[in-house]
Amino acid sequence: MSSQDYKNYRREYQAGDLRRQDLALDPWQQFAHWLSEAETACPLDATSMSLATVSASGMPSVRIVLMKSYDHQGLVWYTDSRSHKGQDLNNNPQASVLFYWQPLERQVRISGVVVEVPAHTADAYFVSRPRASQLSAAATPQSQVVSGLIDLETNISQLDNNTSGKVIERPKPWVGYCLQPTQFEFWQGRPSRLHDRFSYERKDSAWAINRLAP
Repeated sequence: MSSQDYKNYRREYQAGDLRRQDLALDPWQQFAHWLSEAETACPLDATSMSLATVSASGMPSVRIVLMKSYDHQGLVWYTDSRSHKGQDLNNNPQASVLFYWQPLERQVRISGVVVEVPAHTADAYFVSRPRASQLSAAATPQSQVVSGLIDLETNISQLDNNTSGKVIERPKPWVGYCLQPTQFEFWQGRPSRLHDRFSYERKDSAWAINRLAP
């Protein structure tokens, strides 16, 4: 394959700016404010976040997942604990997530420790999912090598028939994870690469706010 050159791919960021006096003292309040604006600007993807984990051998891995809830305890998403990310978190329960809201030219990066949510919380969310999603979660071994799509569809069809008229129980490996933050970063794109960046770091019971160089 011939070499590809993208040095001329660039654009200016002009959607807005971010000043220290505009920041909430609590990063959760700042996150809630920006998320609310993102839900208006990009409603289909506002809760999409890139999740970065690290394996036991130190290999990083990243993928997009959907945040399903949050509060002052942390951000919650659901997945199969046997998946690649589930195995990473079992060996190294630390992670970082990134929200990117392109229309607003904003990013939020959040890092911290990951814990499993209580089983009853995962049960309640699983019940709220559409039946087709429940079947897919229960009948497919996420991240495992499979022979083909036909086998996956067959497994789902068989489970659907076997549970017709019945409640599909949450598979035990299908769990919820909560990222409990120790650091936030809010990034607002600005012209000529002079982006606004502010970090919040946990210091005992308070948050220390600092501007970072772009």
